[in-house]
Amino acid sequence: MDPQIKRQWLGAELRRLRDMAGVSGRDLAEQIGISQSKVSRIEAGAAMPSFSQVMAWAEAVNAPDDTRQVLASLTQAAFTEVQTWRAALRNRPHLQGEIQKLERGAQVIRTFQPALVPGLLQTAEYVKRVLTLFQPGYAEDKLATVLAARLDRQLALYDEAKRFEFLITEAALRWRPGPPRLLLAQLDRIASLSTLENVSIGLIPLDTEAVTSMAHAFVMFETDGGASGDDHEDEEEDCAVVTVETVHANLVVKGAESVSLYHDRWTSLRRMAVFDDEARTFLSQISTTIRAGG
Repeated sequence: MDPQIKRQWLGAELRRLRDMAGVSGRDLAEQIGISQSKVSRIEAGAAMPSFSQVMAWAEAVNAPDDTRQVLASLTQAAFTEVQTWRAALRNRPHLQGEIQKLERGAQVIRTFQPALVPGLLQTAEYVKRVLTLFQPGYAEDKLATVLAARLDRQLALYDEAKRFEFLITEAALRWRPGPPRLLLAQLDRIASLSTLENVSIGLIPLDTEAVTSMAHAFVMFETDGGASGDDHEDEEEDCAVVTVETVHANLVVKGAESVSLYHDRWTSLRRMAVFDDEARTFLSQISTTIRAGG
């Protein structure tokens, strides 16, 4: 379902409950701590309330327990978009344009990758090898187009108005989608890009004591959140988006309460990483073992 339709559906239900309870928009706004104008935008589907605001709304209109469960489900659905890869690729050759749109709209992009080198850091040969492993696979005559689009995204790394942060596990650095020479070139590229002023690359060695689990990759796209006035209330839901790639689908996560879980995980993962000269030394050590056949 389209995200806007989800918002409208939730907003219509909240409006129905408020009307049934005989509570004015002004009184409701005071009870849950938001402006009256935001109440109107929520009910019109133009603004997305946080989960806590929805629950406070339900309390203010004395909604029964089963209705509160429905509201919780609607809110969660509105904050998490799920699109299967087959559906996403049905009418287009690739999704690089959609990802690039998120990257262009963000000031800070944080990528955690436990399985392979992040796309923005990949060499052309590494990209090509990874694309051949993608399921559902790309047609042979489409690979060049997807490869070019992926490499075009990498130009953003040289935009000093943006900040890129990467956390990569040693397992991802050692994963080989091709011969040793391919991986050696890839490690050299990571070391080179780590010297850019607006790029931070943290590496997580396998022998580091864990302070959190590393379940899956994710990317956080953050804006500067420079809102003011009533728009400041929308900052929570609009200043960050998280994407999670699963085997069958891509997830887009929004909302401060959900996104904060990824921020907390990022903070813990960062404590396990090495950076700058220590990271480049670590890359050199991995390269040495690869050359030695390790």
